[in-house]
Amino acid sequence: MTPVPQAEEEKRGALFLDFFLLLRLCGLKVSMSDWFVLLEALDLGLADASLTQFYYLSRSILTKTEADFDKFDLAFAEFFHGVVHHKELPPEVLEWLEQAEALVDFNKEEVDGRTTFDLETLKKMFKERLQEQDERHDTGKYWIGTGGTSVLGHSGYAATGIRVGGEGRNRHALQVAEGRLYRDFRDDSVFNMRQFQVAFRRLRQLSARLDEGPRDELDLDETIEETGNNAGHLKVIYRRPRSNSTKLMLLFDSGGSMWPFATLCNQLFQSVSRSNHFRELKTFYFHNCFYERLFNSAACRHDDSIETEWVLQNCGDEFKVVIVGDASMAPTELLFPGGSLDYEHFNKEPGLAWIRRFVERYEKLVWLNPLPEEEWSMGRGFESIRLIRDELPMYPLTIQGLEAGLKSLVAAR
Repeated sequence: MTPVPQAEEEKRGALFLDFFLLLRLCGLKVSMSDWFVLLEALDLGLADASLTQFYYLSRSILTKTEADFDKFDLAFAEFFHGVVHHKELPPEVLEWLEQAEALVDFNKEEVDGRTTFDLETLKKMFKERLQEQDERHDTGKYWIGTGGTSVLGHSGYAATGIRVGGEGRNRHALQVAEGRLYRDFRDDSVFNMRQFQVAFRRLRQLSARLDEGPRDELDLDETIEETGNNAGHLKVIYRRPRSNSTKLMLLFDSGGSMWPFATLCNQLFQSVSRSNHFRELKTFYFHNCFYERLFNSAACRHDDSIETEWVLQNCGDEFKVVIVGDASMAPTELLFPGGSLDYEHFNKEPGLAWIRRFVERYEKLVWLNPLPEEEWSMGRGFESIRLIRDELPMYPLTIQGLEAGLKSLVAAR
């Protein structure tokens, strides 16, 4: 292997260090040992001077699960391609590229041999062409155009290049990264209905009461054991079917600052209400914080409400409670009587008093917050969020956050 000049080695090291830092900034837990493995793989020539091969090589080494793929793609696209934006291009160039010419015949080996460049070289070539080019060119191998074998343009072919306009066809590294095919695999993204249903299955607790129902379900383990004890003569054992014993209470913040999350909350409600995961499901609504009354619908009308104290007395402590809200409000709503924004009702006790009643009543209780977690300590409502987090566990309403929250509801204490 030909030794790499020291200057080139230092330049490459600085470049890759920036990429490493960006990956960490995007939320990937890349360790130094992972990074050294990648550098060793590059020294062995496993990327073969191809950006596409480097993409797959680095992704296979630096990501732990498919949940990391989208974060990796975002970082990769930003680092290797984010410097070029259509809005920075002269309008006449974009106009030239609107109608693409058909790809001309080409010799792949010849084109691969003359179009393999690193990113810095491509960026330099791109700037030079922008200064030189004064008319449309297509099916060529030099100018920014379409249908040719130039490294600049679209609807053509080159081993490496910068796509300008158009849609990707050959699925090179940057196109794959920008496609974000794995965004639904992220563990920090919000949910769709199917994902909600799958997540809430975690709360299922199957049990069988010995004094209820017929024994009409095959007990395979007992059948095998009893057959063995019976000298190999089949002895079929039946048991009573198990049923889900989980009782769940959902409390939704409705209106005001929760309007941006209305669709998300509706998906959660629909997915839970349509499932058969629970023996009993209770759903109530409140605005900002719950006080003496809870509402039966998202409209939060007093003529369709129920006393909170009645709920506490009649819904036993076996209920698991999930509160959904952004927890963003004036601290006075939590700390003082009369702090509620409801002009039709004067709350005699502050919101925190009612939150504490729920905490005392229900051992299994969590708060799910649709706001991004990084906003909890510095965004709007950070004071009220802090006050509520001091009373009960709060999790972000993401895949990872919901799974952690639901896991805490079934964990032994």
